[in-house]
Amino acid sequence: MSGRVFGSPMFLGFDHLEQMLERASKNASDGYPPYNIEQVSPTTLRITLAVAGFVMEDLHITQEDNQLVIRGRQSDDGQGRIFLHRGIAARQFQKAFVLAEGIEVGGAWMDNGLLHIELARPQPEVRVRKIEIARAPQAAPPSSHDRVAPVVDVPAGRKQRVVRVIDED
Repeated sequence: MSGRVFGSPMFLGFDHLEQMLERASKNASDGYPPYNIEQVSPTTLRITLAVAGFVMEDLHITQEDNQLVIRGRQSDDGQGRIFLHRGIAARQFQKAFVLAEGIEVGGAWMDNGLLHIELARPQPEVRVRKIEIARAPQAAPPSSHDRVAPVVDVPAGRKQRVVRVIDED
């Protein structure tokens, strides 16, 4: 086996999903800052990041194609301050979430050191499309072996059968 998730020939056009899974697995290794993802309603998700020590001006949220990227960089206001213990991280971070097709970012707000990002996940429409089957263009007139019997009306109680005409020329 090649190690590819979508290696089956039945999965057509899913190469980009494999790339997204690789990016997500690389991003998942860093646990800072801690975060929650909750389902608020059947169509709404919320990402909450613990960003203690950050102010709104230190945080930037962007949507880059199908990725939601949250960056935090604190301004260095520790000048002149002497810390005997520094347990609140003051490092910069970047957290990226891969968004499925159709998910929209509804907004973001801060509350008590928590950054909340609201996501709307609309219910997918069921799409059914009938594909018409066209007759193949005829390059040459059909041979005597390809002739089909003419269509005949069959009385209501009898089954229809396809009959092939065979000529012995």
